[in-house]
Amino acid sequence: MTTAIVTDSTSDIPLDVLSKYNIFQIPVDLMIGNETYLDGFDLSRNDFYIQLPNLKQLPTTAAPSAGRFQSLYEQIFAQGFSEIISIHAASALSGIYNAARLASLEFSQKIDVVDSQQLSLGLGFQVIAAAKAAQENLPFDSILKRIESIKERVHVYALLDTFEYIQRSGRISWARARIGSILNIKPIIELKAGEVINQGLSRAREKGIKFLGDVLQKLGPLEDLVVLHTNAAQDGTNFIKQFAPEGNRNPQLMNVTTIIGTHIGPNGLGFAAVVK
Repeated sequence: MTTAIVTDSTSDIPLDVLSKYNIFQIPVDLMIGNETYLDGFDLSRNDFYIQLPNLKQLPTTAAPSAGRFQSLYEQIFAQGFSEIISIHAASALSGIYNAARLASLEFSQKIDVVDSQQLSLGLGFQVIAAAKAAQENLPFDSILKRIESIKERVHVYALLDTFEYIQRSGRISWARARIGSILNIKPIIELKAGEVINQGLSRAREKGIKFLGDVLQKLGPLEDLVVLHTNAAQDGTNFIKQFAPEGNRNPQLMNVTTIIGTHIGPNGLGFAAVVK
């Protein structure tokens, strides 16, 4: 039995890692005006974040259709895989999981669609763990247990530069209640169990970054760490120098996918960490 691992582009897994572990990834759609872009293919992240503050209309995002998932699954089975584990962005925040689930119903072969309850490397770490287990030829259920283990131990936090984008997205109930007078306040958020949780507010960016650093250092020994940003690479580099724990001194710095950045805006900073 050979198991294929599938994810979507909100996982933020680098191309070399996708290739190394033979992970199948389906891109999410990004709409800017009348143009539709495939995430990761048609528009660089750097260019997107430079353009974003000047766009008159907020870009929108759309899950891949069930038909696109069905086509991908057909290709995978045609390559000789006997089963699929398809791991996707938090179902409470995106329609990607549901599109994959609907596509899976069209097949007699075994397809398990997993709600990661996460985004970015919070999802990506689960996918990579599954792909490593698949390469080790572990049984299907053992791969699922690896995913659950990472899901229970992953922590994702971020400092946003403004309330504007998360408010305008309309997807977060507590953010919708925040209006004009506090748009200069920087929210600190945690993504946990599929929910975006408000963990604090900061008027000064430096204080918000220190809050993130304190949270990271209190997590204890880490198995994996990636520092996330939306065109704030210098802040990310400084964050690593100041707050990266012993044993994680050289974490990857990741400019987050446009699909997530649409809803949080440029100049965000955060991390995804898996505790040991």
